[in-house]
Amino acid sequence: MPLQVEIGHASFAGVRERNEDFFGIVTPEGDTLENKGLLLAIADGVSGNRGGREAAEYAVRGLLSDYYATPDTWEIPYALDKVLGAVNRWILAQGVTHRDLQGMASTLSLLVLRGDRYVLGHIGDTRVYRLRRHNLQQLSSDHVWDRPDMRHVLKRAIGLDRHLVVDYADGELALGDVFLLVSDGVWETLGEQAMHELLELHQDPQRAANAMTQQALAQGSQDNVTAVVARVTQVGDSNRHTLLDDGRELAVPMRLKPGQQIDDFDVLDILHESRCSILYKVRQTATQQVLVLKTLQPALRDDEQSRAGLLTEEWLGKKLLSHYFPQVLPLSAERRNFLYYVMTFHEGATLQQHLDRGRHFSVAEAVQIGIRLAKGLAALHRLNIIHRDIKPANLHLGEDGKLRILDLGVALNPATMHGEGNPGTPSFIAPEQFGGAQASVQSDLYAAGVSLYYLLTRKYPYGEIEPFQHPRFGNAQPPTRYRPDIPQWLENLLLKAVARDTKQRFETAEELLLAFEHGERQPVLAPLRVPLAESRPLLLWQWVAAISIVLNLLLVYLLVAS
Repeated sequence: MPLQVEIGHASFAGVRERNEDFFGIVTPEGDTLENKGLLLAIADGVSGNRGGREAAEYAVRGLLSDYYATPDTWEIPYALDKVLGAVNRWILAQGVTHRDLQGMASTLSLLVLRGDRYVLGHIGDTRVYRLRRHNLQQLSSDHVWDRPDMRHVLKRAIGLDRHLVVDYADGELALGDVFLLVSDGVWETLGEQAMHELLELHQDPQRAANAMTQQALAQGSQDNVTAVVARVTQVGDSNRHTLLDDGRELAVPMRLKPGQQIDDFDVLDILHESRCSILYKVRQTATQQVLVLKTLQPALRDDEQSRAGLLTEEWLGKKLLSHYFPQVLPLSAERRNFLYYVMTFHEGATLQQHLDRGRHFSVAEAVQIGIRLAKGLAALHRLNIIHRDIKPANLHLGEDGKLRILDLGVALNPATMHGEGNPGTPSFIAPEQFGGAQASVQSDLYAAGVSLYYLLTRKYPYGEIEPFQHPRFGNAQPPTRYRPDIPQWLENLLLKAVARDTKQRFETAEELLLAFEHGERQPVLAPLRVPLAESRPLLLWQWVAAISIVLNLLLVYLLVAS
């Protein structure tokens, strides 16, 4: 059930020669409405500065165009913040470049309505109100100084400061909610009571917007007047519900054998199976293309969490248009009668399979794998997706020479509202996660470092960690202890990647990539070794106690002997 909203708007210059207010509305349909939502924005150019109108117009136009170009995997506040940060930098640059626009700045209030929720963004003294069950509530807070003589002086606005701080808030939508976005020329003149009465009097949003601006002018507003009114006539499904709609009724197939058929696919072989899933090598009947079909184990046919996880994995896979990942085919619900998804097949083997077959990776090969892995993780992290299970078994080296990252089954992405807990393989899980910290970009980079360390040495930097074990992390063993041919720069890189302290690790995949590419020319420094008193204080005191006992026994012996 899609979200439905009625919208009205009005804007006038009033007594001013120029209207420095600007507003914009985008009302998309279909997938764009489900993924990105409906966007309303209002801006008021700072009239005391030149270029106020230009700042307001660019802020709104830039927001409306660029927001819809952000990845669907970005949660709304994250996407808005990225876009507004770029808008702020552009406005600041224009003020520096063009003397006639020096000091250009603008307030901005925006509202994203998606599914059954709203997200509000605000900076300045334009305002956002919500009328619900006859109660009018101001949702935004003015960024002005508290002193009476400075109540019109903004503390925050787009174009005032390089460090942009925007207020964000979110909440649930209810049928009949009315949202009002207004400039100070309206709210300061009318006051909340008059605006409340006008919203109650005019059920039609366009009539309400017209009445509000006209009454503000009639009451002597000395500023531009702008009002945008939106009434929710139908609350949409939650984003989570929409994501699962296509596969909600699909049944998990029974275990398949080579030679059997499922929908438009002939089963050729079983590639891999785990406790939760099965991967089949299949051939599409229509195209004869060899593909990989992933589905759940039949025992999980009624497990809603596992079903949701597979659908989420499919959705994320469709967003990853990169040769560092298998490409997921866009199959509609009408073309499949069972719960599964299909992705491209690539000849080759995982790094773990290569190791199991006795392959010895040279330093040069490991460096090339590290470069490709860093590029793949960079592409993943730019979409705000954390893999959470990087390991040699999930890194595929194709016969075409390309490295591909497999298995998004436990990936974390805020936009999908999926990925609770800290899953993964214990020996590759970052130290902070054992203390309850959430997975992050740096925990993925830690796992990448452990994978490369293991690829070269077949050992783990902190030793192997068994399931349900709560390990104590001291100092990582230098990889040259097992492979003396590893150069010093690469050892430093690996030790930095697997550092126990997140502050000593690489911050981004791009930073790791640069370290690989610069190599010996610009080597990174190895992290400082942690003193025993800090890393394993219990062991230190055990040694102190043992030495003390030995010394005391020696003294007793000497006394007795003398």
